[in-house]
Amino acid sequence: MRWALVKVCVAVTAMVVVAFAVPLALVVKEMARDRALTNAERQAAAVGPALAITTDRAELEKAVASTQAGADGQIAVHIPATEGSAGVEIGKPHATDAAMDTASALGRASTVSVAGGYALLQPTAVSSGSVAVVEVFVPDADVTRGVTASWLVLGAVGIGLIVGSVAVADRLGTRMVRPAKRLAGAAHDLGRGDLAVRVPEEGPTELRSAAVAFNAMAAQVNQLLANERELAADLSHRLRTPLTVLRLNAASLGDGPAGEQTRQAVAQLEREVDQIIRTARAQQSATGGPLAVGCDAAEVIRERMAFWSALAEDQGRTARTAGVERPVRVPVARAELVAALDAMLGNVFRHTPEGSAFAVDVHSSDDAVIVLVSDAGPGIRDPAAALRRGQGDGGVGSTGLGLDIVRRVAESTGGDVRVGPSVLGGAEIRVWLALRTPTGAGKRGHKLVRGRRARLARA
Repeated sequence: MRWALVKVCVAVTAMVVVAFAVPLALVVKEMARDRALTNAERQAAAVGPALAITTDRAELEKAVASTQAGADGQIAVHIPATEGSAGVEIGKPHATDAAMDTASALGRASTVSVAGGYALLQPTAVSSGSVAVVEVFVPDADVTRGVTASWLVLGAVGIGLIVGSVAVADRLGTRMVRPAKRLAGAAHDLGRGDLAVRVPEEGPTELRSAAVAFNAMAAQVNQLLANERELAADLSHRLRTPLTVLRLNAASLGDGPAGEQTRQAVAQLEREVDQIIRTARAQQSATGGPLAVGCDAAEVIRERMAFWSALAEDQGRTARTAGVERPVRVPVARAELVAALDAMLGNVFRHTPEGSAFAVDVHSSDDAVIVLVSDAGPGIRDPAAALRRGQGDGGVGSTGLGLDIVRRVAESTGGDVRVGPSVLGGAEIRVWLALRTPTGAGKRGHKLVRGRRARLARA
């Protein structure tokens, strides 16, 4: 497309140059001829007054020699003979006798072509009553003087216009082709799986529209894939809740073969669900994750506590909540927060004896929200090891996957997860969700953030 545009511009510019340069060159040639002939007329007119006064050869030769053309031998005077006087011939004529007789008989100036140029024949009445003819010879060099230089200038201007049109066309072609190449490259990258590729919205209007449409398409594809992964992860989280109930019920089947087989099947199913969750989270992290949305943490906590309260009642557990009476907005998707709460509450039912109480507390401020899940179980002997397992161990019966889910949710807001002893005597999982990025840098900024976090924990 770029070279096609250049060729079109060259063709159009060449046509314009030819259309203007050729007539202009002919006009320049004609103007040079007219200039030379006009100068010859002035030279002939300079001899006219002498002819009107006298026909003496000596006087006429002086008058002819006083002119520029006469000094160059380009003027000739022809006075025809009469009854009372002889004819006079001064200079070397270039025109034929017939041409001079015709000019004398007609009595008007004329220009005839002769060898080596042109001859201007100017009739003039003399005192003897006859009509003399003054001939001024105009060489071809005088007729074409300056024409060649003018044509060279016109040619240079034409070539310059063509070169300029090529440069402008190349620039315009580059401006049009570069966005098209970027769009094609982005389409190839998107086809290879680069979901983050976007195209700058620049260039001609049509290409800008194409870039806008491509970016919207890429964003939609990214969102659809993110929704698909989110759906897979959400369905897997939802499966973990009934799996926890199955695991607890399988524990009451005793030590017989049927009970052991049921427990092994439940454990295998838990591992498969955990693997699905890990895969979905890994793909989400690789592509930057879904678009950030918010939800009401208090409403989510009330809903999940109502769900788990049925199982808590069957096991004789006491459950309480605090800080969920009013809305608490957090920058976390609802499905993500539901998965994190189910993971923490599932760990309570999995790793504490029946009858152990548990609680969920919410503390909020202008820049953070803290969710505390505490229980009255045996606690966690090595919190640091539990968090390390949360980063990827995920062994059978461990808290690895659950804490990994919780940690990802907290870190997506700029917060973190801490494990420690609870006021109920067991373990406490503290999830810190940042509402906005804290200001400050380095250790000082980190200490300020941790100071606010500690004040919230004591509240």
